Amino acid sequence: MKHTDPVRVPKAVWHGIEAVRISGKTNMLDFLMVQCLAFDMEYFETVIWMEDNPDLYTRGIFAGFEVEGGDN
Repeated sequence: MKHTDPVRVPKAVWHGIEAVRISGKTNMLDFLMVQCLAFDMEYFETVIWMEDNPDLYTRGIFAGFEVEGGDN
């Protein structure tokens, strides 16, 4: 896996990241605010994944995210 390859995440995590992004309520680089908004939107799997994978989250912001298994 190269640093330019999209970061593969579970579907539930991807949906949470997308929901926060689409909301436009924060800059996606604001890690803690993204977690807070995901929590408020009840995307708990996203919050936990971000806590466990901060480096992958940051890389995904620049390289993109892709759902494990390939379907969004």
